[in-house]
Amino acid sequence: MAGHEIPEPKDRKPVADFESEPRTVEEARHACDPAFRHGVVVGFDGSTSSERALAYAIGMAGRSSSGLIIVHVANRLPTTVWAGCEPPVFVDVPDHRTEVLGLELACADYLSEVPWVLVERGGDICHELEEVGREYEADAIVVGSTHGIVGRIFGTVAGRLARRAQRPVIVIP
Repeated sequence: MAGHEIPEPKDRKPVADFESEPRTVEEARHACDPAFRHGVVVGFDGSTSSERALAYAIGMAGRSSSGLIIVHVANRLPTTVWAGCEPPVFVDVPDHRTEVLGLELACADYLSEVPWVLVERGGDICHELEEVGREYEADAIVVGSTHGIVGRIFGTVAGRLARRAQRPVIVIP
């Protein structure tokens, strides 16, 4: 190369450490902000029932002087049909709803009372809410109730979560 070479600054930090072992997805998930440990987890999808759950969770986090962990579970769709012997494979579908929800929440005045973070996950709603609760060692999980025929046939998220969760679950009607 002709010309002058620009020397690297002495205080420059490397972007990646090629000598260290890469972290697995599970290790990366456990790297949550310690400021939100023992906070309140709330499931939020923008529906009326989740807005009521969010309002309750804000009050709960404010009274206990803890952080609020807002969880949006993105859509996952099966790529294969159940064939009797082969389980379906799930693919993450880009869900721009999380970005929209994040912008709406960032502009909301009522969230200025408590520190909060928005966490996006993909998969089963019950499993992901419990997993986030475990990672943050949450004091409680707050969800809105589901009304309608779908909830009666397949069971509600609140009902399934209350049966299997390892921490208190608060269901807001």
